Amino acid sequence: MRHCVNCCIQLLPDDLHPQCFSCRGPYHSHHKCPICKGEKILFRVDSKQMNLLAVLEVRTENNESWSGLFRFKKGKRWSLVCGLIIMTLVMASYILTGAKHELLLIPSSLRYRSFPNNPALADDEYLRNLKDFHQPFLMNISYEKYYPNIKLIISTITSKVEFTTRQLPDLEDLEKQELHMFSVIPNKFLPTSKNPCWYEEYTGKNTTDPYMTNLYALYSKHFRSTFDYLRKEFWNHLYHFKEKHYRLRCLPHFYIIGQPKCGTTDLYDRLRLHPDVKFSAIKEPHWWTRKRFGIVRLRDGFRDRSPVEDYLDLFDLAAHEIHKGLRSDSGTERGKMNNIVIGEASASTMWDNNAWTYFYDNSTDGEPPFLIQDFIHAFEPNAKLIVMLRDPVERLYSDYLYFASSNKSAEDFHEKVAESLQLFENCMLDYSLRACVYNNTLNNAMPVRLQIGLYVVYLLDWLTVFDKEQILILRLEDHASNVKYTMNKVFQFLNLGPLNKKQEALITRSPASNTRRPEDRNLGPMFLLTKKILQDFYEPFNTKLAQVLSDEAFSWKQT
Repeated sequence: MRHCVNCCIQLLPDDLHPQCFSCRGPYHSHHKCPICKGEKILFRVDSKQMNLLAVLEVRTENNESWSGLFRFKKGKRWSLVCGLIIMTLVMASYILTGAKHELLLIPSSLRYRSFPNNPALADDEYLRNLKDFHQPFLMNISYEKYYPNIKLIISTITSKVEFTTRQLPDLEDLEKQELHMFSVIPNKFLPTSKNPCWYEEYTGKNTTDPYMTNLYALYSKHFRSTFDYLRKEFWNHLYHFKEKHYRLRCLPHFYIIGQPKCGTTDLYDRLRLHPDVKFSAIKEPHWWTRKRFGIVRLRDGFRDRSPVEDYLDLFDLAAHEIHKGLRSDSGTERGKMNNIVIGEASASTMWDNNAWTYFYDNSTDGEPPFLIQDFIHAFEPNAKLIVMLRDPVERLYSDYLYFASSNKSAEDFHEKVAESLQLFENCMLDYSLRACVYNNTLNNAMPVRLQIGLYVVYLLDWLTVFDKEQILILRLEDHASNVKYTMNKVFQFLNLGPLNKKQEALITRSPASNTRRPEDRNLGPMFLLTKKILQDFYEPFNTKLAQVLSDEAFSWKQT
């Protein structure tokens, strides 16, 4: 069926042009149609008639359909393609040039919002609203235009910073919170072991699987072979006395407690090469901070709580070697101090107290009543702690590149830093520094983990329960430039025996590993302006840290 384009474009309610006598028929004539004669076309928009200012006349030839509109000549097709290519190149050049000069700011429209009076009562809906409140402007503006606003935010945060001393809980209060843990771990340990070890009666039979209910064994497929080996060797490493069976239990002698993306993995890999150092079966058990609460990732909810027995099982490999030395048949060896030291390297131990709002009574000022170090100190007052730190600005960018899942870029990092600073300022307007640092609601809402770089806040809280001599603080920058020097400091701190030249060369021969993953290497550095903003934010905390440690290098003014 043939139709006049000028007629059929006017779709009236009855779908028939009132002035065209044969619009639906096969005998339509351009000469009879008043519309085709050049009269004004009435076009309906929202039931109102409007005059089109121009008439587009499309002439159709025999045996042609609408597809004929796309049948351009070869020259016209090439012109169209070339035009599209040029337009794409111009737009790409504009975008890339803007990114290179740091001109693609999409400023956050986030405004001041108050946290709930009780941060522990914030629900999931509140968190979703808080994150959705970030609606970026769709415009291309220089980042520098908004620097004064961010500078004002940082000034507000700095003016609220107070390094106060926390109130320590009583031992009785700690026992009330962890009755089972205190019933399993004794008050005294074997005098012939550097580690806190003790013998515990084992009531199972030789056919019983001692790791059947261990949650690490159930969920950690990567370490399944380790637990299979422990099952086979378990009965051979029991101490049999008066028809009873005893197994040696041990806690770590030292902990690498932090911080993430600061070289703790490199330190762990080198330390485990020392013949007298044994680590847990899993590098980062995260038991003190997460697994004992039933947490893998807090955003994923809670699982079954992992009891302290599951944690102690992770040190059975080391306990077997210590037991072998303690029960030696040689009279000269028996009763001698065992030189093996056990370590644990969860980089969350220093800072992650996010679970407190769910399991401990909330304090009136929003600060946690108990911290991880309170419980570790209650059982191991002589424990040694190792901390590896890094320029917090570079640590944050490395943390972002490692944990961000998609759309990683310097622009995206800048936006997330700006939003996180505003969220942190909101908290500081109503709460103390410590309350904001340990605020689970805030930590989950911030797009980047600013709080982990506030090293001095965590360190001061650890120093409330442990002596300064029990904590070794290292810098990643020093470790990367002189591995041999830092490793010797660690060996002396742990009172490890001397190494021969071959062993020392094995531990220190390769450079410190702290490189990006291959997929992140092409992302480049953060913007210089972003770096300046973060340096301004961390400056008062770094200055305080340098004062506490009496070492100006920890101010990171020159790295």
